[in-house]
Amino acid sequence: MTTARIDEQAETLIIAGEGERPTHAELVGSRARVDARITGGGKTWKATFPLRASRWGGAELPLPAGEYDLCVDGASLEGLSIASTLLPRLRVALDGDLVSIAPPLDPVYESALGQSTLEERYVAQTGGTENAVFFESFYGQSVGCNPQAIDRELAVQAPGVRRYWSVTDLSVAVPEGAIAVVEGSPEWWQARAAARLLVVNDWLRRRFARKPGQKVLQTWHGTPLKRLALHRPGFDPRRMAAVVKEARRWDVLLAQNPYSARILKKAYAFFGRPIWTEGYPRNDVLRTGDAAAVRTALGIGADERVLLYAPTWRDDRAEIVDFVDLELLAQQADAVVLVRGHSRTLKPGRDRAGARVIDVTGYPETARLLLAADGLITDYSSVMFDFSVTGKPMYFLVPDLDHYRGELRGFYFDLADRAPGPLVHTQEELTAALADTGHEAAYASRYAAWRAQFNTRDDGHAAQRVVARILDQGFVTR
Repeated sequence: MTTARIDEQAETLIIAGEGERPTHAELVGSRARVDARITGGGKTWKATFPLRASRWGGAELPLPAGEYDLCVDGASLEGLSIASTLLPRLRVALDGDLVSIAPPLDPVYESALGQSTLEERYVAQTGGTENAVFFESFYGQSVGCNPQAIDRELAVQAPGVRRYWSVTDLSVAVPEGAIAVVEGSPEWWQARAAARLLVVNDWLRRRFARKPGQKVLQTWHGTPLKRLALHRPGFDPRRMAAVVKEARRWDVLLAQNPYSARILKKAYAFFGRPIWTEGYPRNDVLRTGDAAAVRTALGIGADERVLLYAPTWRDDRAEIVDFVDLELLAQQADAVVLVRGHSRTLKPGRDRAGARVIDVTGYPETARLLLAADGLITDYSSVMFDFSVTGKPMYFLVPDLDHYRGELRGFYFDLADRAPGPLVHTQEELTAALADTGHEAAYASRYAAWRAQFNTRDDGHAAQRVVARILDQGFVTR
């Protein structure tokens, strides 16, 4: 007989049984896994699964929301069941060999009526009066990008400002001193209304009602190669209306460079309001950070060659592209390969595995991965405009170039004419390019022109300038 229960105080799932003790037991999810501690033997045994994990050398946090396979060697799990149980930091349920982890929201708030009630309360609430900033990065899936860099600097220049972070669940670590608010919770709606400043790097979701005196700083999340918003192919009146509506919510737009400022202004019809062209705060770490510390956290030796594979997402597929045999690439290039999926592939995808392959899609800060890498392999992703701050080599794996450029999105300029590295179409061509010792010299002039256009403000002080402007404008006060 096998039984299951939740230890709410310890935040563990306990499976107990009779007979021979299992040799191994684990919970396996798409982006996290934990091993059980197995005790007992002889007549009875017990497998204790922690419902939390530490990743990248950080603190132990609740498991990310999602479904997990429960694996207990030699034990029948058929018929096991635990009703949805709300713990302080997560909600958990069990059905046979499937464990469901959810954010720690009372189910009443997840219903259509519950959310409608919270939304109406938010709309009616007075706000914009708390000396606080409400941060959100990539829809609360991570704490990174420009908002995190601004948070870090704001904590230095104005430590009295309260800092809220919107997160999808409590597996997302927030900066020291900040307050995590789970999306859709009463606390989330309250913080969103109360803060005087919202700092986001993508569209505002759910219902948004600006409070008197409240400001929105849209940092965006990359210099664009691919066409955005009103510039995307095809005429779609609903999309165009949504773009204009969204842009009207923003008070200030941050641009990495003058090129971006021009495009974002037109793509989002962002006319008559300020664009701060100050470089990207997220890239400050590329000038000031410690690459060795990042490698250590990832378990990579100091002398290893590190290649970062970071393709963008595709409008016609949910998961990361599969153009590369990652384990073979690691072998061919004699390197550790880091694979970084786009934020839009975080939830639907699963971590890739293989010898000398590390999936870092769930790593919070892309810039630190760029710092740790010796070379970047990408396609049409905006990371090309960030990685060039380092001056290290780039390779563009673009087997679907004609389809992407001609049908999916379109480009603002011809990548083949200006790319600061080779465009390759197969893994064999990529391997040859990685072995080419004359690569950097061949693209030196292109690389220099690229950096002169896109990276002149990425000098390691962008966050300082942005926070100084926030304070000078009185968006929040010291």
